[in-house]
Amino acid sequence: MIESGPVNSQQETLETVKRAAEMLRALAPAPRVAIVLGSGLGASIPDLEGKVEVAYTDIPGFPMPTVKGHSGKLLLGTFKRKGGALPVAIMQGRYHHYEGHEMASITRPVRVLAALGVKTLILTSAVGSMRKTLPPGSVCVLKDHINYLGHNPLHGYHTSEFGDMFPDMGGAYPEDLRKLALASCRRLKINAREGVYVAAPGPSYETPAEIRAFSLLGGDVVGMSVVPEVIVARQCGVKVLGLSWVSNMAAGILKETLTHHDVLALGQRMAGKLKDLATDLLEKV
Repeated sequence: MIESGPVNSQQETLETVKRAAEMLRALAPAPRVAIVLGSGLGASIPDLEGKVEVAYTDIPGFPMPTVKGHSGKLLLGTFKRKGGALPVAIMQGRYHHYEGHEMASITRPVRVLAALGVKTLILTSAVGSMRKTLPPGSVCVLKDHINYLGHNPLHGYHTSEFGDMFPDMGGAYPEDLRKLALASCRRLKINAREGVYVAAPGPSYETPAEIRAFSLLGGDVVGMSVVPEVIVARQCGVKVLGLSWVSNMAAGILKETLTHHDVLALGQRMAGKLKDLATDLLEKV
């Protein structure tokens, strides 16, 4: 269920994060890399050994997602690669502000992953494209973002255990990770370009006028998530790789009606490619 009220303070969030991390630490090796699977990508899970599955509702501070295509499970396991075993965490689904979740709830999983020792966070999401060079089925490797949500997850009482109150967002999407992702996409023959993510509040899709405005501001793709998680990851010192798969052209680009059903359907067709991409990245990240 959606939490009935806001978190009172960062201190309360800190205590919840510690309880969740302690619980998960007892179940599997502490992950070093984490992947968040966005809409329709539940089948994009790389092969893991010793996999442990935990429902979000069994983890302190994790509410249940309410959006179709977000199953609400955390997977912990080990990815076997040439350089040795890599402990990995995979989130099947995320939370959105438009569901009624407070920013503290949306970003608490990122804080828990950081507390567990995650150093690299791979965020996937479904987006609408504002550029014809990024048609449906493409991957946008995020290089920056514009926060149009009207909220920032760092707003409120601050505790130094989470990091700086004023984190510099200039390096939120490290170039080395972007280059790795683009190289992997080339090997796998996936159309990919770097781009700027615009976070819109939703849940209605954007109007054609809004898309024209976002495009003029420098946006390339538009979605309703990612940015709060990136801000908190940056505060916690976690490196972020943002991979947004294009599910549709944004409103007004083409004459078509946008539906979440179509997003999920294309996600199912893209799942195999994105699993290959995630697997290739785990070999090198």
